[in-house]
Amino acid sequence: MNSPIKSNARYLIGIDLGTTNSVLAYCEIQDDLAQSQVNIFEIDQLVGPGEVVRKPLLPSFRFHPTQGQFQSSDMSLPWDLQPVEGELEQVIIGEWARELGAQIEGRQVASAKSWLSHDAVDRESEILPWSSPDSVDKVSPLLASASYLNHIRQSWDHHNPNHKLAEQEVVVTIPASFDETARNLTLKAAQLAGLQHIHLLEEPQAVCYDWYSRHIDTATTQLKDIPSILVCDVGGGTTDLSLIEAQYQEQQITLNRIGVGDHLMLGGDNIDLALAHLAEQRLNQHKKLNAASLMKLIQQTRKVKEDLLRPDAAEEAKISILGSGSRLIGGTKSAPITKQEIHQIVIDGFFPLTQPNEMPQQRKTAVVEFGLPYAADAAISRHLAEFIQNHSPDGKTPTGLLLNGGVFNSELVENRMVELLNQWHGSPITLLDNPSPDLSVAYGAVAYAKARHGAQLKIGGGSARSYFLHLKQKNVSASKALCVLAKGTDTGQEIRLNGRQFLLTLGEPIQIDLLTSTQEQFIDANGALTPPQNSLLLNVQTNLERAAFKPLPPYIATLEGSQARESLQANQKDRVEVMLACQLTEVGTLKIECVSTTNDNQRWLLEFDTRKHEEFEQAQAHPRLEQAKQLISAAYSANKKSDNTKLIKTLSKDLEKQLGKREQWDFSTLRQLFDTFALGKKRRRRSEDHEKQWLRLAGFALRPGFGDPTDEWRCEQTWALYQQGIQFPSHQTRSDWWIFWRRIAGGLNQEQQETILADIAKYLHPGAHRGKGTGKEATEHGYEAMVRLSASLEHLDSEDKILLSNWYLSRAQKSSEYVQAHWWALGRLSSRTQMYGSQHNIVPAAQVNQWLLKMLELDWKQEPMIGFAAVMMSRKTGDRSIDISDDIREKIIEKLTASRATPTWIELVSDVKQLTEDESKRVFGDSIPAGLQMVN
Repeated sequence: MNSPIKSNARYLIGIDLGTTNSVLAYCEIQDDLAQSQVNIFEIDQLVGPGEVVRKPLLPSFRFHPTQGQFQSSDMSLPWDLQPVEGELEQVIIGEWARELGAQIEGRQVASAKSWLSHDAVDRESEILPWSSPDSVDKVSPLLASASYLNHIRQSWDHHNPNHKLAEQEVVVTIPASFDETARNLTLKAAQLAGLQHIHLLEEPQAVCYDWYSRHIDTATTQLKDIPSILVCDVGGGTTDLSLIEAQYQEQQITLNRIGVGDHLMLGGDNIDLALAHLAEQRLNQHKKLNAASLMKLIQQTRKVKEDLLRPDAAEEAKISILGSGSRLIGGTKSAPITKQEIHQIVIDGFFPLTQPNEMPQQRKTAVVEFGLPYAADAAISRHLAEFIQNHSPDGKTPTGLLLNGGVFNSELVENRMVELLNQWHGSPITLLDNPSPDLSVAYGAVAYAKARHGAQLKIGGGSARSYFLHLKQKNVSASKALCVLAKGTDTGQEIRLNGRQFLLTLGEPIQIDLLTSTQEQFIDANGALTPPQNSLLLNVQTNLERAAFKPLPPYIATLEGSQARESLQANQKDRVEVMLACQLTEVGTLKIECVSTTNDNQRWLLEFDTRKHEEFEQAQAHPRLEQAKQLISAAYSANKKSDNTKLIKTLSKDLEKQLGKREQWDFSTLRQLFDTFALGKKRRRRSEDHEKQWLRLAGFALRPGFGDPTDEWRCEQTWALYQQGIQFPSHQTRSDWWIFWRRIAGGLNQEQQETILADIAKYLHPGAHRGKGTGKEATEHGYEAMVRLSASLEHLDSEDKILLSNWYLSRAQKSSEYVQAHWWALGRLSSRTQMYGSQHNIVPAAQVNQWLLKMLELDWKQEPMIGFAAVMMSRKTGDRSIDISDDIREKIIEKLTASRATPTWIELVSDVKQLTEDESKRVFGDSIPAGLQMVN
């Protein structure tokens, strides 16, 4: 995606695509590029009905008006619109969108950049505005991000018709902590906006580039006694930390980035939210605001925060919240907030004077608001201490500090940061100047573009981490780690592991497990400390004990057999011998390719796995695993003559004799068992016993359908069986069939889940049970198993879930038949948190409130499963956009107490808690594989 330097470009462009504001800076490409002045491009935007003004900041907000709310002339811009594909007919972007959000609730999209990095939702689904009702048109975080870039592009093109933005050299900035997924989505957003070829630059580096470009003549002198610079960028959505090392060679300075912080969703949005909570208590003492009203209130607190953090601020200000809809006059409420309170929340709450050894508080759950999982500990000071401990040489406090982000427009906050680091260092540190915290990143992006042309110093350092290939062994303590890219390796430098060849089977997934580390030294095989270097071989266990390694999501690929075979010699058949080639891209991501040992041009790129995987412990392989696999192979052998009817009937017991009780089979063992079952999937149709045992044991081994990086491939291969159906139809086999798909439902995509629902809906419909014949047919087809399967399809649209829930609620109240299955299904379908699905498909709280009121009238002592369903439907998440109303919550807690429900149920409703192992098992409807850590 990173393009070469363009020969026909006239301008270098830097775009800060921010959480709160977006900025474009530019300079003309000329012979003396170092002296080419960098300017801020003022972006046309609506500031009121029909009023267009050019401003340096484009607020990163969208407003989705109702049909006919404004006339077309009110929303017209100076150019003919070229909307992003999939864009709404009417949308307002920029300052007026921000102001409208403070007046009208539920129609503003904010913090799209934070959503772009949020892996618990589908970032390409239409989910924003998050807290809005169904009547409001929604867009995806991807489209929202693309729309800001598209607006900027159209404004630029309007003023530069002969030098379109897409034809220039464009750098877009991202947080240094963005993972591969968020980086790739940013590239995709740029493509949607018509910017096909861009470069990505980490924001803290951009800030450093800006500082250097302003001090080219004096930088060497200024940094002479500053060996390292801490860049702290507190943006609207994230706190981004980087460490830059300054070195001198022959009187010349070099700057190298040596450390990057972890992704930290903590920034200006959190400060505004904390202030909004204080204002909410004063404005609405008896009842919490809904999510849309709170979002509207945040727009008010943001402005008050900026006013009261100024050195010359008044002693207090008023926060006002306007009435909803047409009640704008007379519906206004106001509450005072003092300068002292602002200082206490912002300075003492987010930048407290902590000790250098105080680490962030590790809570099990993050703070969730508007669906975004903010950092559990709001004290930026403690996150800073952890970063310095992990990345600074010898853990020493850096002596240079460079601050960026809107919060540092306040001298008070800036002074607090300096005071904190002075205390940690024991003597004054040096604050490097940044006169424009709102513009610095965009300026720096242009400086970086200049550096690419050789017009100024380029920040080096290459890789901030070392990467190791995890060579796993059956005996975990014998596992090795091979260094594939050492810390400090330059960008674009390809490292080949010539001494290590791998034989890959085509048409099957391969998985490369990686470990990463920022440490400077490791313990080698002889027990000596050694710096990282390419091809260095280490013992994993020894270095894990020193917390030297962190596992990365794996790199996976399926080398397509048919495509690969065309370029392979006939005698190689389905296998190819390769070596690994690794390099660090300009974006700071690791690129891994499999290169044929016989043909250098034959390469397969391994994709970084962007899907979310559950954590599982890599246990030592079971000593009798091979014997167990041989039992499966014998039972499903291709040789009919060796078929043993007794063996298939006792297979389950025989496997338990080898491996112990099946509930204790660990995750790794289960997947290896499934892979053996998969080889015999055709032979499952040999007899009814073969089919039943295959469905029961293979489904058990592949549950929950996700967790391992290659599970998506396993489920893709298994889905082909669905169209084949069952060979021996009976009530039991049909039930086994639906149980099999319920167990692996988490590995099926939305389209596959919808296919299943379309096939079983005719049996689930209440009308299917009114006549004797139809009711019998539904029972024979495994009705109860189908009910539980339907409730496990979390990728279904919320409308489908509402329909199913209404069916089951009606039947549970009218009939005692399958009553437990119906209540369980209602609880799972309407749960406030999903086991694996995206949050945006959750049934709306308003609908769940109505069902709970009906359930409160029933006898929970007689049927405890009603209470369990109510707990799942009422479980507290902390996100008021999906939580049930507080008054119904209190009634649920009273009813649970009166029904003598288990205390953990009451805690799940009253507090934000994680499920226990037993509760997870009950919600999932099956045992969770041993060693798999379900995160929900």
